[in-house]
Amino acid sequence: MKLLEINTVCGKGSTGRIAVDIAESAKKRGYEVCIAYGRDQTDYPDSYRIGDDIDNHIHAALSRITDKQGCYSKKATMNFIAFMDEYSPDVVHLHNIHGYFLNYELLFKYLREKSIPLVWTFHDCWPFTGHCVHFDLANCNKWETECNKCPLKKSYPSSYICDHSQENYIQKKRIFSSIDKMHIVTCSHWLEDLVRRSFLAEKSISTIHNGIDLDRFKYSDSGEFRKKYGIEDKIILLGVADGFDEQKGLYEFVELAKKIPDEYRIVLVGCNTKLQGISNIITIPRTQDFNELLEIYSTANVFLNLTLNDNFPTVNLEALACGLPVVTYKTGGSPESVDDTSGFVVKQHDVLELLKVIPKAVMISKDKCIDRSKCFNKNIAFDKYVDIYDGLIR
Repeated sequence: MKLLEINTVCGKGSTGRIAVDIAESAKKRGYEVCIAYGRDQTDYPDSYRIGDDIDNHIHAALSRITDKQGCYSKKATMNFIAFMDEYSPDVVHLHNIHGYFLNYELLFKYLREKSIPLVWTFHDCWPFTGHCVHFDLANCNKWETECNKCPLKKSYPSSYICDHSQENYIQKKRIFSSIDKMHIVTCSHWLEDLVRRSFLAEKSISTIHNGIDLDRFKYSDSGEFRKKYGIEDKIILLGVADGFDEQKGLYEFVELAKKIPDEYRIVLVGCNTKLQGISNIITIPRTQDFNELLEIYSTANVFLNLTLNDNFPTVNLEALACGLPVVTYKTGGSPESVDDTSGFVVKQHDVLELLKVIPKAVMISKDKCIDRSKCFNKNIAFDKYVDIYDGLIR
């Protein structure tokens, strides 16, 4: 059996790592696997790049003018389809197909004509909106009927001139609904509920939470991190993201920093923004050193996820696996990672409630958090995908 996965990246970022983990699970069950990707480079051996950097830049530039992300890269997509025809997959698994590298109309036309079974993991809301990947910040529900006059036109995938959200919505509805043998997987029950209210509601839909490698993510504290920053006697509140901005809760952390007692320090890993005049926030650029990240997780006292847009963030799981209790905003599927033994859920922007629950979270035992993380073992989570492949092929 042959599996072909398609994602923006391969082996990098959360979705790229998930794609590789699923591929390895499928190989253990006897599948031959290839991952097709559109951006950056990868050292994963069984891979195929769709297009190149020039094609990415052209696609992105046109999209920023026309608001037609996913409607360019025709030559790159036709070349990829020729590769698919030769590879002849028994099942195709889509992840993120936005990202300026693929023409989705050509892809779906081929899949429909060849009657290839399709699994599609939704990592965000883009497949059923006319433009955006998340609509929470705009409090927008146009996607339930028909998008138009998008309030997030300038957000990713940004368009600075045209607004074709209504046309995009109609086109996606027509194209994405055209595949009969398709199973949609969401990474959270929250997102599943949204899909069941969208134009894809009649499709087969299920939830498989993201998983992590529990053999890699585990408690490992040497004390060196605290010494390095001179915070041996402080209570560390940790945030980790691939870049901090408004959506990732940067301003929420700033507001919290103004109110926490002196015995606390906030550490933000992945933050390149200089926070002038805020001495109790330590910002650290994104680290590529896994052991360093592991120690930061392990030495902190509480993990704070103050994101305002998210699906099912794996950083929560990584923190739990290192024995770190999680306090998260009630955003997307983020609350689904914790239970009453391993953390707390707080409504968005409620800094006063954060101040109440953080001292309680500090008292949660590492063992309880580690036990909770075992619910998200990637070996169990991603094997469920192979069961879906088997069912669709049969």
